[in-house]
Amino acid sequence: MGLLTFKGGVHPYDGKDLSKDKPIKSVSPKGDLVYLLSQHIGAPAKPLVAKGDRVLVGQKIAEPGGFVSAPVHASVSGTVKAIEPHLTVTGAMVPAIVVENDQKYEEVEFSSVEKVEDLTKEEVIKRIQEAGVVGMGGAGFPTHVKLSPKEPDKIEYVLINGAECEPYLTSDYRRMMEEPQLVVAGLKTILYLFDHAKGFICIEDNKPDCIKKMEELVKNEPRIEVKALQTKYPQGAERSLIYATTGREVNSGMLPADAGCVVDNSDTAVAVYKAVVLGRPLIHKVVTVTGDAIASPQNFAVCTGMIYEELVEEAGGFKQEPAKIISGGPMMGQSLYSMQAPVTKSSSALLCLTKDEVSASAETACINCGRCVTVCPARLVPSRLATYADHQNEEAFVKWEGMECVACGCCSFTCPAKRHLTQSIKSMRMMVLNNRKKNG
Repeated sequence: MGLLTFKGGVHPYDGKDLSKDKPIKSVSPKGDLVYLLSQHIGAPAKPLVAKGDRVLVGQKIAEPGGFVSAPVHASVSGTVKAIEPHLTVTGAMVPAIVVENDQKYEEVEFSSVEKVEDLTKEEVIKRIQEAGVVGMGGAGFPTHVKLSPKEPDKIEYVLINGAECEPYLTSDYRRMMEEPQLVVAGLKTILYLFDHAKGFICIEDNKPDCIKKMEELVKNEPRIEVKALQTKYPQGAERSLIYATTGREVNSGMLPADAGCVVDNSDTAVAVYKAVVLGRPLIHKVVTVTGDAIASPQNFAVCTGMIYEELVEEAGGFKQEPAKIISGGPMMGQSLYSMQAPVTKSSSALLCLTKDEVSASAETACINCGRCVTVCPARLVPSRLATYADHQNEEAFVKWEGMECVACGCCSFTCPAKRHLTQSIKSMRMMVLNNRKKNG
């Protein structure tokens, strides 16, 4: 049987050799910790502490602001220094709790259980919610919501996304290589919630050692299989992954649950296990610090709230002044506005490059080559959609299915005219969504 994949996609330089063989290194923050109250999709969390309060590792310092929300926990012990707006990676200002680290790392008492089966399904969901677990692959969707579909009996597949198709990123790979048993334990925890589901651990074939290790671990697990995927971007995108492994299609008007699927990142699966069995909240994240401007590319296990600038110092600093710094990968990451932005639950990488190829490329007129159409995983016509977007033609944009764009960046990557197709389409999608919200 051939490798599983989807239609479209591209093959950018992956840059993974810089950090893939570097074991995860635990680092401790030196300065203050900044906990953004918006680290997830949905309503911001609400502070439970005040300036001057002392907090402990694992203490809940902010409660959910609604059902689609998540609490925030302290990753160090110390004193609340301020509750004030703070910069995000995009340059926006959002409320945050600033904690002065006392370097003692005194913890609250965590409530563990011997095995998942000792809990009811409702208790499992509650422990995931209380631990503040969100999607750690980038979107930050609260996991307790994802694992609470209206009809749980109709969930047939639980997909663990270990594709890590974004160039340069290797944090998920290192997690699967160093702690594969925790990934499997997390998947088994999720499967406990869905009686009729089968679990797939999905890994691109550029990680053969990881595939082999996982296959050995699950060979006696009747409900779990390892699925080898063709190495192609964006293989790890939710819709692409579902299509590649199940043949089912999901559009913008659907949730994965509507196709009988639940998709969670491999790191999220580990967080689920730790939340349910160990009773530990999500307060640590594995982050890849890499790029040709970094002296010693590494994978770090860091406290949430740690400032990006400290991660660069841990990686030996810059060996050359970067022309571009990105939070995340080069295809879907955000250009970093300030090195004072903090690590959040969904932070995946800090990419520092000596060349800014996008800014250096002059945009020219479309030559109607159709390359953007052939690589689009959503099977759209990006060149036309971008033109509609640039002319603010909302009606035509919607008619030509512009809302189905997943903002993967394949069209911009392949465009010989260097048009900023993804950016134009993404901006227009936001405008359409805002207009729909205004109009009820």
